[in-house]
Amino acid sequence: MASLYTQQTNNIRKTWLLMSAVFLVVTGLGWFFSYYFQNSTILIFFAIFAIVLQIVSYWYSDKIVLSLAGAREATRAEYFDLYTVVENLSITAGLPMPKVYVVDDPAPNAFATGRDKNHAVVCATTGLLQILDRSELEGVIAHELSHIGNRDMLVSTVVVVLVGFISIISDVFMRSLLWGGMRRNDDREGNAGAIIMVVGIIFAILAPLIGMLMQLAISRKREYLADASGALLTRYPEGLANALRKIGQYSQPLRHQSSTIAHLYIADPTGGKKTAWLTNLFMTHPPINDRIKALLNK
Repeated sequence: MASLYTQQTNNIRKTWLLMSAVFLVVTGLGWFFSYYFQNSTILIFFAIFAIVLQIVSYWYSDKIVLSLAGAREATRAEYFDLYTVVENLSITAGLPMPKVYVVDDPAPNAFATGRDKNHAVVCATTGLLQILDRSELEGVIAHELSHIGNRDMLVSTVVVVLVGFISIISDVFMRSLLWGGMRRNDDREGNAGAIIMVVGIIFAILAPLIGMLMQLAISRKREYLADASGALLTRYPEGLANALRKIGQYSQPLRHQSSTIAHLYIADPTGGKKTAWLTNLFMTHPPINDRIKALLNK
C-alpha cells in the first residue's frame, strides 16, 4: 500500500522538523533566561544543552522509555509465546528481530520504542499475555511491528524526552520566582521587565498543555494506520479487534506509568473510559470502539 511508504517518509521529515524546532525553542528559552537574569552564561549553557538533548533524544530515548515503563527484558524460555510471535511476525514483515521486553502489570497494554528498525523494542505487559489468545496476541504484536515498519516510532519516542524537558523548564522557572526571581534589577524597572515576567509565568502555567499538544501532534491517525498495517500483516483483522475489545474492557490503569509515554501504548494506559466530545479531543488515542469498527469495516 502506497500510504505505508509515504508515512515512512513523512515521519522521517517530522522527526527532523521536531528536533530542529526543539533546538530553536531551547536556545530561545536560554535567551529569555539570560535576559531576565542578566547573565549571558545561561544562553551558552542552554545552547550546549540543546545539542546534548538532541543526542539523548536520538540515541537513548528508548532506554528512557523502558525505564519509565518499568520494563525488563523477556527471555524465550520464560515468555515463549510472546517471543515466538514477535520472531515469526518480524520475519513476515521483513524486519530485524526487535528486543522483547515485559512489564509486570495486570493491566493489558503494549508499546514499541527505539530509534529505527535495527534498534527496536517491543514490550507487552504480563496482564496482556494473560488475557489474550495467540491470534489476539499476534494482532497486537503486528500493530507494534507496524509502528516500527512505518517509522513513526522514533518521532513518538523523541517526544518523550522533549515533553519531559518542557516540564523541567516550567518547574525551574517557577522555583526561580519563589527563590526571589521576581525582584527586578534596576535597569529593567518598568513595562519591559513586567512584560517579560508575565510571558515567563504564562509559559510556566501552559507548559503541561504544550506537552500534551506535542503528544497530540504525533497524530492519532498513526494508531489507525498501525491497526490497518497490523491487520494486513496477519491477514486476520478480527484478532486485533478482539484484543482491543478485551483491552478496552479492563478499566484499571497501569500501576507503573508516566504521562510522558502515554502516547506510545496501544491503548490509553490510564484506563479511563472517556466519552465526552471535548475530553476525547485531548486523548492520546482514538476511542477503541472506533478502531474496532474501522478494522471490521462496520
